[in-house]
Amino acid sequence: MSDPGNYAGSTDRSIGQLVASATAEMSALVHDEIALAKAEVRQDVKRGVIGSIAFVAAGVFALFSIPVLSFAAAYGIHNLGLGLAWSFLIVGGAFIALGGLLAFLGIRKFKKVKPPEKSIASAKQTAAVLQKAKPHPRPSIEAAAIIERSAVSGSSLAKKGVEGGSGQDKAGSVARSST
Repeated sequence: MSDPGNYAGSTDRSIGQLVASATAEMSALVHDEIALAKAEVRQDVKRGVIGSIAFVAAGVFALFSIPVLSFAAAYGIHNLGLGLAWSFLIVGGAFIALGGLLAFLGIRKFKKVKPPEKSIASAKQTAAVLQKAKPHPRPSIEAAAIIERSAVSGSSLAKKGVEGGSGQDKAGSVARSST
């Protein structure tokens, strides 16, 4: 371990200067951490965009291949001895059947979708707690308490206020101005 007394000028620095130095170094560390996080996020976003573009390109090529494969299937069935119209009708019917099956599966999955019950319950519980919560009131000093303290200490305000008959008004204004 290093000795803190070995640093140049460490004997000349006051506690306030040391605290200020530590605060400045902590601030610099936080700024560096934020810059690092930004750089990492920027790099991850860049990778995500490139990956998304690759998926979109793959989808476009798959979409373009469907008609080509459909024609190939229809002509393949035609080569087995069926007429060309019947071959295309069989391929079209297969696509309709596949679409119907996927729609049926999608509907079944959508029926199983439920609202996020745990999140809703948690939000309701938080709202209930916050509705019951009241802001922490600042302690207010009553006018009578100010007059009593002033009278005990013998201040001129208490003497003038009590003699003038409007001690509570003056004390009340002091209490309002102090809060």
